[in-house]
Amino acid sequence: MSGPAAEAGDNARVGGPAPDIRLRPVGPADVPLFFEYQRDPLAARLAGTAPAARRDHEQLWHDIRTDPATLARTVVVDGAVAGSITCWPQWEQRQVGYWFGRDHWGRGVATTALALFLCELTIRPVHAYVAGHNAASARVLEKCGFRRDGLERDGAVLGYILEA
Repeated sequence: MSGPAAEAGDNARVGGPAPDIRLRPVGPADVPLFFEYQRDPLAARLAGTAPAARRDHEQLWHDIRTDPATLARTVVVDGAVAGSITCWPQWEQRQVGYWFGRDHWGRGVATTALALFLCELTIRPVHAYVAGHNAASARVLEKCGFRRDGLERDGAVLGYILEA
């Protein structure tokens, strides 16, 4: 499932220069930061998930980092780790998901980072799922070319696909 992107509109900026957004491979030092980001109660609620226990989170990231079929990137904004974007094989399809720390919401970070990631990830189609109440994350996907694929489970989870 796609993580929260922004609560107040992903491209909202209040003056100042655009942030410097870069992707790099996930390193071991990133995983504890990712753990803290997913523990944020508001972020978990927006994503429609419960925070993972530390051991489960560490195992998940070990599996992600060692699976050659999975592409994972750390998102760095102005030199600070802002979150992650991952694409992994899931249920006979490629699925993308992202998660950002709350300090990086509402600044265009998710949209820019996902666009950069999709330039690197050349395989299509790519699927994404978002909690039905997370309009900001849905907007991120739509801005990056994803369209609703019709999959809905009582409005709780919305499916998206990027085909080209």
